[in-house]
Amino acid sequence: MRGARALFRNLDCAVEGGGALHLRGENGAGKTSLMQILCGLHRPETGEVRWNGMPITGGAARADYYAQLAYLGHKPALKGELTPLENLATATALSGARADANAAKDALRRMGLRDAAFGARCAALSAGQLQRVRLASLLLRPGGVWILDEPAAALDKRGVRELETLLAEQTARGGMLVFSSHQELNVHAQTLDLGDYHQ
Repeated sequence: MRGARALFRNLDCAVEGGGALHLRGENGAGKTSLMQILCGLHRPETGEVRWNGMPITGGAARADYYAQLAYLGHKPALKGELTPLENLATATALSGARADANAAKDALRRMGLRDAAFGARCAALSAGQLQRVRLASLLLRPGGVWILDEPAAALDKRGVRELETLLAEQTARGGMLVFSSHQELNVHAQTLDLGDYHQ
């Protein structure tokens, strides 16, 4: 629900290991809201999100789900006063994983960020560079579940190709992927159009 308006009803979907789900819909259709529900940031009016058959709202399923989850929302969740390397180290530590400076540098290079930008404050980087930093954080959390809201935003053509490769690798290793994108991405995925669930 958004206020008194139902964004969607009777929605039922599943993603298995190695699978991808592309959320489609016009602006305001509820793609971001659905992704936030899938992440446990909001609760649905009715229904539930399940991980390995168990609701993610409590117990061992909740802890296991969040250990497997990587979420990139609309806003860059990067501290402007920190460098890309410092932001990646912070994100890795918050996820409970061990921070590895060399792995972080490799991830940034893989996503096309030049070494000269590693020590720059994120506040000084372009929107495209910031998106590359965010995507590099996924390389430090392979597998599991990736939920990505407009991951191609601000990327140039080369960046989009790198993103497509990254997403293909995620599903090839058995990870799960849920994403929205107004750009056409060359990613094998089932499509869920939220317009089909408006009433």
